[in-house]
Amino acid sequence: MPGILTGLIVVVHIVACIALMISILLQSGKGGGLAGAFGGGSSQTLFGGRGAAGFLSRATTVLAVIFFVTSLTLGVSSSRAGAGRRSLIQEDARRRAAQGASQQPGSTPAPAQPSPTPGGAPASPGSQAPPTGTTSPAPANPAGQTPATGGH
Repeated sequence: MPGILTGLIVVVHIVACIALMISILLQSGKGGGLAGAFGGGSSQTLFGGRGAAGFLSRATTVLAVIFFVTSLTLGVSSSRAGAGRRSLIQEDARRRAAQGASQQPGSTPAPAQPSPTPGGAPASPGSQAPPTGTTSPAPANPAGQTPATGGH
């Protein structure tokens, strides 16, 4: 949908939300509600012989229908507009695939070395991390694949 039409629907939706809240709060329930605070006793002369119940219930019904229609319209337009977008994870995967394809077939990137834990302690039982401050040479990887990390 064009931006102007979507903006108009959003404005109508917000106005319907606020008016719906007001019309619900003005209706008198078993305890009198807020209608008594705003002159609920005199509302019979303002809204007719049956009082505010008929007018407010009709207004609430109309506002609820407007609210549901604008909600559905905005939801459908949002899902259609977002169909062409990708998530950040998909964008990162696409970028990595493009980087991998652009590298020369003879060159191999050095695998990322895990950072040692504080104090120079091994990262997990059974693994041997080099002491802090020293580096071990990267193993040759002719296939260009990342080494397995022990099932993690």
